Amino acid sequence: MGFWILTLGSVFVVSLISFIGVLTLSVSLDVIKKMLLCMVSFSAGGLLGGAFIHLLPETVEEMGFGIDVSLYVLLGIFTSFVVEKFICWRHCHIPTSDEHPHSLGYMNLFGDVVHNFIDGLIVAASYLTSVPLGIATTIAVIMHKIP
Repeated sequence: MGFWILTLGSVFVVSLISFIGVLTLSVSLDVIKKMLLCMVSFSAGGLLGGAFIHLLPETVEEMGFGIDVSLYVLLGIFTSFVVEKFICWRHCHIPTSDEHPHSLGYMNLFGDVVHNFIDGLIVAASYLTSVPLGIATTIAVIMHKIP
């Protein structure tokens, strides 16, 4: 029973901290436009760095570098591509209109659901292993939510 309370409490705290993005509402639109490209670049670089500099070498060390590792990487890229095309998201600089809709909201919602579900699984699995590991994992999830 304690495992469930700790997991749900941690996920609740992580969800509250995710609202830090509301602070951007107090920043002027001009400042946000100037910062947006840098923030997106930093975010993409962090994700790619984490995947290819940290996770992939760790996987190769654990499993060896065989065809299965390459296929998993390609499967992940392909799945993301298919989901993106299914939702019809594309990057362009033409303003949204009836003739030119942007469905970025759906892509963001789908990605957020999957991301938060995986975060919850990771926190729960870490609490199953040990309480200190669960707390450390919760802190790690919080730290990656803020940027």
